[in-house]
Amino acid sequence: MRISDICFEQLKRFEGLRNEAYYDPAGVLTIGYGHTGPDVRPGDVITKYWAEHLLKADLYDVERAVDELQVAITQPQFDALVSFAFNLGIYKLKTSTLLKTIQEGGSMHEIKAEFKKWVYAGGQKLRGLEQRREWEARRFFDPDEMEPMKRRDWSDFHKVTRNRWSSENKGKPSLNFVESRQRKTEVKTQK
Repeated sequence: MRISDICFEQLKRFEGLRNEAYYDPAGVLTIGYGHTGPDVRPGDVITKYWAEHLLKADLYDVERAVDELQVAITQPQFDALVSFAFNLGIYKLKTSTLLKTIQEGGSMHEIKAEFKKWVYAGGQKLRGLEQRREWEARRFFDPDEMEPMKRRDWSDFHKVTRNRWSSENKGKPSLNFVESRQRKTEVKTQK
């Protein structure tokens, strides 16, 4: 299963594009559209194209993990759960009362309330997270898209990235920002 184009574009809006590495509100070094990991270092700079590439690669693992939970019946449900898990991590989704409520057949009100509990980062309530959880709660019950799942074709994307993946990274993209660091240094020296 793959997220819809609606969800992909919404995730880009929620995450916001940051071309230069920064620390998010929880203190995690981040770049692009919310990409984190050991490959992100202070001073890294990337293009919008590479940021979208990283987002798709990061989403692939989250989509697979949410799909394995076998709780999303509709495309909007899948989109909402992937957005939630991408933001908080799949472990938090798997151990959440949100997932338990869904699995137990909770009411619309109960499920929406569970989404809306997750609005804190670094001990502070954040407006951006409130807006995100509101969208996820609405998306989960979107009446306009209660048809069976639609599949997103990312086969070309995975063919391209497969060559960049290495066995020592256990199937995760092996990324190198050295070129972007060199370009940033060159731009500074030209000024």
